[in-house]
Amino acid sequence: MEVNAISSEISTLRLVVQSIVWAGILFALPFAGAGTFFWLEGWAYILIQFCSWTVMTLWLKKNNPRLLTVRAELWKRAVKPWDKVIVTFLIAGFLLLFALPGLDAVRYRWSNVSLSIEIIGFVGIVISNGIMFWALKTNPYSSAAVEIQKERGHRVITTGPYRYVRHPMYVGAILMAVFTPLALGSLMTFIPVTFLTAVVVVRTYLEDKTLHQELEGYAAYAERVKFRLIPGIW
Repeated sequence: MEVNAISSEISTLRLVVQSIVWAGILFALPFAGAGTFFWLEGWAYILIQFCSWTVMTLWLKKNNPRLLTVRAELWKRAVKPWDKVIVTFLIAGFLLLFALPGLDAVRYRWSNVSLSIEIIGFVGIVISNGIMFWALKTNPYSSAAVEIQKERGHRVITTGPYRYVRHPMYVGAILMAVFTPLALGSLMTFIPVTFLTAVVVVRTYLEDKTLHQELEGYAAYAERVKFRLIPGIW
């Protein structure tokens, strides 16, 4: 067997194991907080997220396996000190985002959210995942770390959602976080949502500054597409 083939098999195995571990942790958190598996909204949320992430992963595996590997190497590729700090905050925020709804909506019932609001939340979750998938399909350099991928011929992407905002992946991530409390009936979860949104905004600003300085053609693109996250605002 050739060395490249062995390396590819090891990489695939690592990706599978890593995905299973992270999915297990994230999907266990809502029920750990709830203290029970009898929670319809929790199962619906996990099903939607699992299906969305599976579709994205399978698409990347077929169409852009290198990007799948790059995204899985987040901590290794986050070489800028400030990005490692931000990634740490993001991980902590998302752990709270997944754990708090069960505590609030099921175990202690601090919040009371109507079914119509929950339905809006679930629709929003689907839309937010669609935005992130659109960005992934459009941008072959969509690393989870802030980096310029010179070894892959990194260039500015101006099509798809990048015609409207410069960081559509972050738009999808923020929307996913915002709609999670609504879908799971937990108003208390807006606390980690606020924290996560602030961290993502800071990362957007720093990443945008990095791209201006290090990615050829980005400044000209930014002149055409004025807004980072919200058309007409910022």
